Amino acid sequence: MSKIRFSEVDILMLRQNKNILRVSEKAISYTDEFKRLFIEDYLAGKLPRNIFRENGFNEELIGVKRIEQAACHWKAAYEVNGIIGLSDSRKNSSGRPRLKSLTPQEIIERQEAKIELLEAQVDLLKKLDVAERMVLNKGKDLEVSCIFELLHHTIESNGFKCMVRYFCELLHVSRSGYYNYLHAVTTRMAREDSDLAAKGLIMKAFVRRGYKKGSRSIKMVLENEFSVIYSIKRIRRIMRKYGIVCPHRKANPYKQMAKATKEHRTLPNRLQRNFKQGIPGLVLLTDITYLPYCQSTAYLSTILDASTGEVLAHHISDRITLNIATDTIIKLKKQKRLKLNKDAFIHSDQGAHYTSPKYQELLKINKLGQSMSRRGNCWDNAPQESFFGHLKDHIDNRSCKTLYEIRSKVDDYIQYYNNHRYQWERQKMAPVQYRNHLLSA
Repeated sequence: MSKIRFSEVDILMLRQNKNILRVSEKAISYTDEFKRLFIEDYLAGKLPRNIFRENGFNEELIGVKRIEQAACHWKAAYEVNGIIGLSDSRKNSSGRPRLKSLTPQEIIERQEAKIELLEAQVDLLKKLDVAERMVLNKGKDLEVSCIFELLHHTIESNGFKCMVRYFCELLHVSRSGYYNYLHAVTTRMAREDSDLAAKGLIMKAFVRRGYKKGSRSIKMVLENEFSVIYSIKRIRRIMRKYGIVCPHRKANPYKQMAKATKEHRTLPNRLQRNFKQGIPGLVLLTDITYLPYCQSTAYLSTILDASTGEVLAHHISDRITLNIATDTIIKLKKQKRLKLNKDAFIHSDQGAHYTSPKYQELLKINKLGQSMSRRGNCWDNAPQESFFGHLKDHIDNRSCKTLYEIRSKVDDYIQYYNNHRYQWERQKMAPVQYRNHLLSA
């Protein structure tokens, strides 16, 4: 029994509570309905002090000790006799053994009450089991913040507010971290607003001039054309968050990118993969690729400056004859704005076009040297192959109906590539900018 004694004023206040049957200076008798309610809430996970507080009891007035004693007594009685054990035995007995047996109606009422409570317990356990399975299944491989969000939704929607510790231990997260997550709502909302604003700028750079870009290209476009500086990590995080995906080249399963074990060179490999020599117009790379369209195929030949990445000349044909290679050289020499180095040479693979005597004679006439990759080794001409890959990522050549449409799209992309596609390895400059930078230096 608690040592707290009640004054007359306290007794009057306590009698106003509908859950109190009798109250004296030393003791309180509670109604059977409140005892049953207490057991139901306790089995649902609530604490005894919270149950008393929710039902109008003043914790300081009646004392914590009295609450704990009542809870302990009721739990013990319920474990022995179920819901019947919560009834006040003093109503029908003075403490002596009951001689009169219960009537059939009283037995039925007591059994019905016990069944009702047991059904409520089973429903609660089923509900808890479903919630437990759900959080375990959905919580796999989630970030911690997503786990906290899942826990919050589960606890609020099912009324498991007193089981936070249990669910946190179930998913191996800290309880303090969960409460910090709940208290940081305003911070998350502010960050979300900031990310949405950044997403708008990133999307503008992503589709700038009609071609999709990766994170590094986006960073350079933002700095050069929008005067906005974002770190590369922030750009990549926002791209992942909002599903912004740049084009990726698919690996060709039929071509093995391996070094050739046998080397048979028609002409020596003067380049030896030394692509970036810092001298514009010295190392010129060339190759031919195909562009299928409308049940036909177009062929593109280009000449690329290895130092600047600029496409110096290109030619498109619907036939893959020797003229596609020679016409590209003729276009290169006709450009008056272009100044080649006196030791300039063309580097290519060992294709039939480049080993042709007519082609080699044309290079000698125009005072251009010649170099060739090792047989079957595409890495020796990697920048040229890379350019073709990027071009095919961005040009939808298969939707074209005529050769004229193919030429228009290729011309437009090369104009964009030379003047507006910033490159990370070339001091974040476009090829033409980088060429002018090297010449001025």
